[in-house]
Amino acid sequence: MTKVAVASFDIEFYQYLNPRGEILGDLPEFAKRAADLIPLYRDMIVTRIFDSKAVTLQRTGQMGTYASSAGQEASVVGLSRAMHKEDMLFPTYREHGAYLARGVTMTELFVYWGGNEEGMNFANACGDFPVCIPIATQVPHAVGAAYAFKLRGQPRVAVPVCGDGATSKGDFYEGINAAGVWNLPCVFAVINNQWAISQPRSRQSACQTMAQKAIAAGIPGEQVDGNDVIAVYDRFVKALNRARSGGGPTLIESITYRMSDHTTADDAGRYRNEQELIQQKALDPIDRLNTYLIEQSVWSEQQNQQLIEEVTAEVDAAANDYLNTPRRAPHTIFDCLYETLPKAYQSQAGRLTALGDV
Repeated sequence: MTKVAVASFDIEFYQYLNPRGEILGDLPEFAKRAADLIPLYRDMIVTRIFDSKAVTLQRTGQMGTYASSAGQEASVVGLSRAMHKEDMLFPTYREHGAYLARGVTMTELFVYWGGNEEGMNFANACGDFPVCIPIATQVPHAVGAAYAFKLRGQPRVAVPVCGDGATSKGDFYEGINAAGVWNLPCVFAVINNQWAISQPRSRQSACQTMAQKAIAAGIPGEQVDGNDVIAVYDRFVKALNRARSGGGPTLIESITYRMSDHTTADDAGRYRNEQELIQQKALDPIDRLNTYLIEQSVWSEQQNQQLIEEVTAEVDAAANDYLNTPRRAPHTIFDCLYETLPKAYQSQAGRLTALGDV
């Protein structure tokens, strides 16, 4: 018998800023001036305060069920800021910070989560796809867009974002396999927040990493500290540039944590240990970058408080705009379903039309 190793693989992990706000090794060029990181910090603050307001609106009966992104700000802000405007985002229901960083307004997001699909009709990010509620179905959509980019010779990249649980779906595997075979301009972002609703990471997959799932598709896979916005931005810039120049797809697993319930319809206290949450809050991506900026003397607690007050005012104004947005009439639920409404629905549409704007 002959036994030889025919292939071997490594999964690398990247981090520049540790949980204590200390730099590890040489920083990438964009981060060498600490003051240049302040816009990324602001994006994360905007995401956190928007998120808090959305939860408050839902809890007070002024908005529908909502998926909080608390704890994941560095992962979504880092990847979205690395993208070019002409690239295309395919998010789940938790990438509010990515949308906001790419020009979607807070009011548009509030309107959507308030039950009005018009909120997804973005004025400034019309190329990005709407919120995807079904798990992993946006991955094949992104691969289709990436195929179109390649076919047309466009220097654009499709960026599907999914959670750790979504990597167990067939849609995910089919997507990464097709992207690898066709060498498509696609960067797969796996936000590993340790929970797929109530299922912990340990019960979702026996894989040592989610990034290694890229190996089966023949594409590069890597891990990044998803609470380190410097590392997230840096790794996505490199992967996006590689894809844009014809180098093919990459899978990046961002290690972070979902500090919130799965959605406002969930109670994570039923299945999550409180001590785990306390430990993970010590890794907060916002606190980490704030500590570093202050220690580098480019930021202060006074500036931080001023920023929080400014952003809070912006978020409150957007929430008021949403609350003053006229409600859609019930019959409009049928408007975009079919070119010609089937007979079975016509009577239902007629009854709703008769109700008017109630």
